[in-house]
Amino acid sequence: MEESAALAQLARRLEEVVNDLRGLPVDVERLVDSELVRQRISQAAASATELRAMQPVGQAGTERDERSTRRENLDALERGMRMRTIVHADMLDKPLLAARIRQLHAAGDLHRVVDEPIQQLVIFDRTVAFLRIVPVPHSPGALVIRQQSLITALIDLFERTWAGAREVTEPTHRLTAREREVLALIAEGRSNSAVARALSITEAAVGKHVAGLFAKLEIPATADDNRRVLAVLAYLRGTAR
Repeated sequence: MEESAALAQLARRLEEVVNDLRGLPVDVERLVDSELVRQRISQAAASATELRAMQPVGQAGTERDERSTRRENLDALERGMRMRTIVHADMLDKPLLAARIRQLHAAGDLHRVVDEPIQQLVIFDRTVAFLRIVPVPHSPGALVIRQQSLITALIDLFERTWAGAREVTEPTHRLTAREREVLALIAEGRSNSAVARALSITEAAVGKHVAGLFAKLEIPATADDNRRVLAVLAYLRGTAR
């Protein structure tokens, strides 16, 4: 209910922005050359003090380009730039990208993770935004936006997405549909035999699903902790997906 209300509020905000822009010149530039987009982003980054970014996928490019981009981000952090980045969960399934994300996060580029689709977006301060023209991974070109009302709306979108995202330091849990069903029933306080009856499967199968979700949730067997309780806590926090 709260999420629906937030989306409705954002829709009203965007509608207000569109109405405000009718009949007015809009400061939006269309760039179709990806190299030019990269150059403009580098120029904006040189003087910016704050960065908000949403990255739906890993960047297409060579390993050399990847190292260069990472170095630029680390240099910007050392200069004192405040950086927050929202990434799609698929990026954490790729070891090299996951390592880059965690390195930058540790250096001060705070990351959060979402499972729903997001659009590639970069906002420097409250001055300029770069929005991918076509919502397809690695598609060329971008819109360069300097219109303040549009930038404000994009910042609103970023902040709402950030508020609903999870910390990158939390494990990305990709439970199967059956594992989620088992965990939901465990959260109701049911035993393995009760879960088996509810799902019309054997108790041995339930045991395998429970072992699998313990492994994915990274809950080791110890004498001090109740793994079923820890799994339920992860489920209630929304970190078990």
